[in-house]
Amino acid sequence: MPSLPYVLNEAEIAFEAIRAQGAGGQNVNKVSNAVHLRFDLRASSLPDELKARLLDRRDQRINDDGVVVIKAQAHRSLEKNRAEAIARLRTLLDQAAYTAPVRRATQPTRAAKRRRVEGKVRRGQVKALRGKVVG
Repeated sequence: MPSLPYVLNEAEIAFEAIRAQGAGGQNVNKVSNAVHLRFDLRASSLPDELKARLLDRRDQRINDDGVVVIKAQAHRSLEKNRAEAIARLRTLLDQAAYTAPVRRATQPTRAAKRRRVEGKVRRGQVKALRGKVVG
């Protein structure tokens, strides 16, 4: 898979511990285990082409200022939520960095053309047998 090379500098990532939403009993109400990850694309050390690809995307996690905001709250542990947020950021960057390989047009082989025509003839013969039975 060809892709743009990049290095994610984790010093450029800002984390904020917040309270998680949803069910969880008293633990949710008293512990800030969810994480808001903020990554400023414009101020980052990523390659310019990768920044442009990310900013051109219609992704709701990227705000108008070019800041990626990811909220992770699936785990009860702050460290696990932080690791999950970083993994989701890396996935976003990997998707933007991926470039599809160039497709080279090829011609079908003589055998492939022959098999195609034989299949069409066979199908035509099957269809020719259909119809009213004269009897």
